[in-house]
Amino acid sequence: MNTRRNKMAALAAGVALTVGAALLTTSAQSLSDLPRANTVVKPRAFVSLEPVPRGRTFEIAVVAEIQQGFHINANKVLEDYLIPTAIQADWPKGLRLVKTTYPPGEMQKFEFSEKLLNVYDGTVTLRMKVQAATGAPLGAMTVPVALRYQACNDRACLPPVRLNVPVELQIAEAGAKAKSANPDIFQKALPTSKKK
Repeated sequence: MNTRRNKMAALAAGVALTVGAALLTTSAQSLSDLPRANTVVKPRAFVSLEPVPRGRTFEIAVVAEIQQGFHINANKVLEDYLIPTAIQADWPKGLRLVKTTYPPGEMQKFEFSEKLLNVYDGTVTLRMKVQAATGAPLGAMTVPVALRYQACNDRACLPPVRLNVPVELQIAEAGAKAKSANPDIFQKALPTSKKK
C-alpha cells in the first residue's frame, strides 16, 4: 500500500515539475523577446549657458528618447507601487540645485492595468535649475546626473533602471560673457512628452 502511495506521490511531483518547467519556459521565451531595460531609453544632457559664469543661475536638461512601443511612468505617479521617472545629481563643489521640473505626462490605458496611467512616451525633457556659486571652481566640470525609470509595453514591465548621464560644462569668472546654448530645448514652457 505504501509503495503504491509513494509511486502516486512521485507521479504527482513529476507532473508538477513538468508543468512548472513549461510555465518557466513560456515566461522565459516572452521575456527573451523584450529588449534590455537599459536600452529602452536613450538620454542626452544639455546645458543652457556656455560658459557658466560664477554667480549665475542656469539649467541642465535631460532629453530622454523612449523606444517606440514603450512608455515610462511620469514623475507624478497615480499608484504607490509605480516607480516615478526622476533625475538626480551628485553636485560637485560650487553648484547647488534650485529646482527640478518635470512635464505632466499623459493619461493612457494599457491592457495590464484597469486604471489609466500617467506616462511619458516618445521624447520627454526633464530640467534642473542650478546655481553656480561665486567661488565655484573655474574650468571644465562634469556633473554626474542619473536618470531613473521603469519601462513598460502593453505586455510587461522591465526592471527599474538607473542610467548615468554625465553633464559637461565650463565655469567662468563672474561677469564673463556667456551665450545661450540649446535654445530649442530651454524654452519657457516645458512641453509634455512628444511622440516620434
